[in-house]
Amino acid sequence: MIIVQLDSEELSNLIQQAVHKAIAETPKATNPTETDRWFDLTDLCLYLPDKPAKATAYGWVHHGLIPCHKGQKKLRFLKSEIDQWLKTGRKKTVAEIEASANNYLSSKKS
Repeated sequence: MIIVQLDSEELSNLIQQAVHKAIAETPKATNPTETDRWFDLTDLCLYLPDKPAKATAYGWVHHGLIPCHKGQKKLRFLKSEIDQWLKTGRKKTVAEIEASANNYLSSKKS
């Protein structure tokens, strides 16, 4: 065990250095990402590329076609889920359809 004597100024400097080091090494708290944003129905209609009418969006919710959260008599939509939903609606190109058909036909010939 080592006993060290420090005057008040040395102790203050030592504490300051330790605090600055701890702050520098601590990862900065990040704000919620833009993907964590919640939309109400109006925001959703404005966000979607084709700007659907509210009645259209209600229809999608009713038929379970769009991800949503219901609570307190309100519909809420999470931006990250909407973005993923939009990506799943991608249509295949003609080349992709032909390749898929050729793969299917070649597997049936075997």
